[in-house]
Amino acid sequence: LVGPTRSGKTLIPIQICSELKKNLYRVNITVESDESDLLGGYKLINGETIWEDGPAIKAAEDPTGGLLLLDEIDLGSDKLLCLQPLLEGSGIYIKKINRWIRPVQGFNIVATANTKGRGSEDGKYIGTHVMNEAMLERFPITYEQGYAEKKVEMNILKKNLKQYEVESPEFVEKLCQWSQTIRKTNENGGVDETISTGRLVY
Repeated sequence: LVGPTRSGKTLIPIQICSELKKNLYRVNITVESDESDLLGGYKLINGETIWEDGPAIKAAEDPTGGLLLLDEIDLGSDKLLCLQPLLEGSGIYIKKINRWIRPVQGFNIVATANTKGRGSEDGKYIGTHVMNEAMLERFPITYEQGYAEKKVEMNILKKNLKQYEVESPEFVEKLCQWSQTIRKTNENGGVDETISTGRLVY
């Protein structure tokens, strides 16, 4: 479970898959996400009802040892509990088609969240929910992605300015100094807002 994440949260799994030559299966989680979105379901194709595997099954059976990315998992509901067997590293039985799914070696599940599954009472992340504790416990590793260092953010801003054929090192320096000050003040309770790298780029 990766969270809270403020910038480049999906880049980490993408980079991992690229490095390890794994296939990535990304699912953008919403409150509507359910078993059929994850495990699969019947679809009407050319007048015929055909079963189609969902991303979780495709990733579990992928010969490369696929990685299932559940993006913004804290926006989901208890319907995500259908993934429990896979999160435990065991097989899963799909009753609708009488089929056992046995994950291949190397299959993994990664989730991103802004609230670490605790929801957001302050309204900063509207729509997030407190996640089921049993599900959270099945993510043995939690990695908190903080903000990039000032030097890294400066490089990001310089590259973004280049597309507009603009060079302004002094402006970039002041912008990054401003964001650092806002973040520090936010951490100390001085302001409610903070500045993400994405917001800085905008």
